[in-house]
Amino acid sequence: MKFSNRYIVLTAIFPLFLLFVGLSYISPAIFFVHTPSTSSSPQDSIVSLRFIAVGDLMCHSPEFQYARVSADSFDFKPFFSFVKPIIKDADICFGNLETVIAGKEAGYSGYPFFNSPDAFLSAIQDAGFNLLTTANNHCFDQAESGVLRTIRKLNELNIPYTGTADSPRDRDSLRIYTKNGITFALLAYSYSTNDNPVAKAKKYLVSLIDTNKIVADIITAKSKSDIVMVYVHFGNEYKRKPSHFQESVVNAAIRAGADVILGSHPHVLQPIELIASNHGKLDTALVAYSLGNFISNQRDRYTDAGALLRFTIEKNITKGKLSLKNIEFIPTWVYKGDKIENPVFYILPKTGTDSSYSFLNARERLKMEQAFSDTKTILTERAASLRETVK
Repeated sequence: MKFSNRYIVLTAIFPLFLLFVGLSYISPAIFFVHTPSTSSSPQDSIVSLRFIAVGDLMCHSPEFQYARVSADSFDFKPFFSFVKPIIKDADICFGNLETVIAGKEAGYSGYPFFNSPDAFLSAIQDAGFNLLTTANNHCFDQAESGVLRTIRKLNELNIPYTGTADSPRDRDSLRIYTKNGITFALLAYSYSTNDNPVAKAKKYLVSLIDTNKIVADIITAKSKSDIVMVYVHFGNEYKRKPSHFQESVVNAAIRAGADVILGSHPHVLQPIELIASNHGKLDTALVAYSLGNFISNQRDRYTDAGALLRFTIEKNITKGKLSLKNIEFIPTWVYKGDKIENPVFYILPKTGTDSSYSFLNARERLKMEQAFSDTKTILTERAASLRETVK
């Protein structure tokens, strides 16, 4: 399959030219750069790539009301201020953009038909996200025009995306990226677009779950990359255990050669699992059935909790071996301030003593600590060996 230059970073064609002009990326649509490998010993040459993945990035109406600066001006950047240093420490950070950026003419709205201000996307980028998935049950909330304008804004901000497309060619161009000498593919699919069906002639707009198509995409991506990652929007809302359907999709993806499978949609966290595999480039597949809500206005227990999943892919160039390293979850909790005195949302990560959160009252601190405890219990239910890696 021939890949579009828009989505593939070419790392070997013009090295002298790149050194001469000092560019930080090859295409204005892609920021990923091939960097020279480093040697850990005289015998082996080792490179690594640090990832962070999160769940759903949602924008309910209270969020943009809290972020409103003036009639048509919004500032969402404070929402991410506590997690920004963590995100910036990763090479790649991605999550699921579960809203539409359809423009003010369409009217800003939250659930059930999302349309968020452009500033929400800008704040996500400012926080350190440099890749987004866009296939979810709300991506078609504003019909085709919403999908297309969201894609246009992502392109304007040079944020690579996967899961929606503006043409058949765009849909068929698998997203394959290279950074730090490691090439990875990221595929994304959704179980549905709610009650907003996509016309058959325009089915390229959203990648829906079709096991045969997913398997074919993984096989193609595997032949072109070191690592294949799949982000699937699926599962039963508010259920803290994966459904049979989730497990069947995950198993099919692993048999096809996927190395990392991540999920969202339930709005709560679900377990992680390490599954032995001889089909992918790694001997163990990393599965996170649901990464929960990273930012939202959902305030009930479990729905106000999320996590930053950190992991490293290491490549021994000399031996041609890939390894999964340093798997770690950092629990997060969404704080909602008082509309009058403190009109802000904060994503608060677990940071040890959390002494910096002095603005929390006793009830809020109790909710946060309960969320952090819940997160550790849920995430490690199927991977007890990772229990001590949850911060």
